Amino acid sequence: MIEATLQYADTALLVLFGVFALAGAVAMLVLRHPMRVAMALIGTMISLGGIYGLLGVHFIAAFQVLIYVSAVMVFIVYVIMLLDVRDLSFTHRFTRLVVPAAAAGLLFFVVLGHAVWRDTGGVQPATALFGIGQFAVDFLSRYWLQFEVTSVLLVAAVVAAIVVVRLDDKDHG
Repeated sequence: MIEATLQYADTALLVLFGVFALAGAVAMLVLRHPMRVAMALIGTMISLGGIYGLLGVHFIAAFQVLIYVSAVMVFIVYVIMLLDVRDLSFTHRFTRLVVPAAAAGLLFFVVLGHAVWRDTGGVQPATALFGIGQFAVDFLSRYWLQFEVTSVLLVAAVVAAIVVVRLDDKDHG
């Protein structure tokens, strides 16, 4: 009885973290100010860390929070603070393609939900739905180098953005 209650509590927490992650992702699309978008991204990444922890991949959950939220996002927030906030280009509304994109995203989630519901015959524990254990083994044994190279490329992209902003400042005055 207690085991079943804990299983449903884990599933409820997983859904809650998923809703928070989705809300943060939507907020990143609709917010206009870069700092608010960065804060929404931080909330999304923390929610993803919670999802990883609930799925039993504690090592990746710790990486998510320690590396991405604390290190990378602090760096990104620092870069946003270095940018010229007097630039009003971020205050313009999005193009007319936002509505079709939202409809396509909703259709994607409906199809995904239908496929998961049909294949499992109802609500199952999250670890039964996804092969998380095998993913963690593959990720940490085969793909760790690609993961680290991606981190280095992200840092290089931020440094390049800083250089471009500095060069633009020198050209204008």
